[in-house]
Amino acid sequence: MSFIGAEITDFTVNAYHDGDLTTVSKQDTLGRWAVYFFYPADFSFVCPTELGALADSYDEFAKRNCEIYSVSEDTEFVHDAWAQATPTIAKIKYPMLADPAGKLARFFDVLNEDMGQAYRGVFVVDPKGFIRSYTVNDMGIGRNPDEILRTLDAAQFVAEHGDKVCPAKWQPGDDVITPGASLIGKI
Repeated sequence: MSFIGAEITDFTVNAYHDGDLTTVSKQDTLGRWAVYFFYPADFSFVCPTELGALADSYDEFAKRNCEIYSVSEDTEFVHDAWAQATPTIAKIKYPMLADPAGKLARFFDVLNEDMGQAYRGVFVVDPKGFIRSYTVNDMGIGRNPDEILRTLDAAQFVAEHGDKVCPAKWQPGDDVITPGASLIGKI
């Protein structure tokens, strides 16, 4: 099943956000771009490298009117303990969503039921709550924030310029394509 164009489910979950325990709902995420970043577990191995790399890129996402929401099956209390115990996690400024019942992971179809952990899913969601891009990796395959940012840039460009598309390796400022019969067989 493709999630492209699907509206995200209604939700309210507990979260750890920059030193505070709070809640985040679907309504809170609307009105700006969002990246839902699923990962298997706190206090693990590949996960802190990814979350730390996203934290290092956080300002670039914010410049693009995009919030990052990391999501695991851990509780907000475990997120808090991890931030207190690990300098890499302590620097995170984006909300860390708690999904111990698996509601979000099931909706986004990234939950490994046998393990009780989420696969490494990235979902780029527009300000109205519709999925515009997603990738899902196996547990041991880490992701690159630069590629997520590039994908966000392309999604935002296409949303603004619906008659143009972004070719492979496109970066902001690069040439784009205006689809049409005159291009068939010439690219």
